[in-house]
Amino acid sequence: MREAPTSLHQHDSRTVPEIGQVLELLEIAWERSRGMLGTAPLSAAQTRVMFIIEREPGINLSTLGRRLSAAAPSVTRLCDRIQAAGFLRRTPRPQDRREMQLELTDTGIAHLHGIRQRREQALHQALSRMTPDAQHALATGISALCDAVSEPLQTFGHQETA
Repeated sequence: MREAPTSLHQHDSRTVPEIGQVLELLEIAWERSRGMLGTAPLSAAQTRVMFIIEREPGINLSTLGRRLSAAAPSVTRLCDRIQAAGFLRRTPRPQDRREMQLELTDTGIAHLHGIRQRREQALHQALSRMTPDAQHALATGISALCDAVSEPLQTFGHQETA
């Protein structure tokens, strides 16, 4: 049985800023190592689109726009560029041929795999400088954070009652 979520003020006051700092350091590391860890030939925004499409194969443009909180023309342009790179395929949805579904090509899947592989190498190097206990604690915390992030967001100031 899951424990009830704690309110934000009950967390160690250092936790949220420390997680933010880790995210910032990762962004800096990715940028600093752009040649090795970058997303070229795509932008970071285009790569984010690919990650969403990978998780939701067959997603349509309007749903993708909602996931990105972006206007339809912007989403269309992003997808146009990804398709021009050979990483995206648009096909009519079988249920409604007027609606297009988005899927990554084999080349697109391989591109994401390469990005992940390079980033994992960099993370392995950093983790190798940590003690086994610290590595275990990090893995446990990240797993719990991923579970929490995947739950529906609540409006700040309002908590659901169980």
